Amino acid sequence: MNARCSWSLVVPVLAMALGCTTTRGSVGLRADGTPGPEDCPETTLQAMRLVRLKVGAGSNVELDVNQDDVSPITLYDGPIESMLQDDLGPLGSPDRLYGRVWTGGPQVVIRYYEALPVDGGDKIPICAVARLSKGQLRKRPGSKPGTAILEFSSAGVDIVDSFR
Repeated sequence: MNARCSWSLVVPVLAMALGCTTTRGSVGLRADGTPGPEDCPETTLQAMRLVRLKVGAGSNVELDVNQDDVSPITLYDGPIESMLQDDLGPLGSPDRLYGRVWTGGPQVVIRYYEALPVDGGDKIPICAVARLSKGQLRKRPGSKPGTAILEFSSAGVDIVDSFR
């Protein structure tokens, strides 16, 4: 059985057992406006193990599906919907990742809490972060409070076991 076929068996069980949610409790902010540490819930870690989404797995995402392949892009504090460009474990393009953006610090922080296979599956709880080397998630000059202008519309995404 391939990874795509197994979703139809695993995801309904996960959704019933875990009760997927996009939002979490309030995350404390550091002095520079970036979010503080946050544990990945044990139920989410179990769900990721069940679907074979391993900590350290990485891929690429279009950061905002509404600004696909645009340069520069503007991100806002709050919810975000991103689109996978490549496979991330059992997930693939164009599956969606849902999370939250913080723009308060010198660079954008994006944490993902759910994945949605676009082939009709249910949301899967995850813990993942957007990353781009060499400071390329750094806000461009002219970014107003609550927003971040970024040079690139895509970034890397990595599965994590906690947010630091």
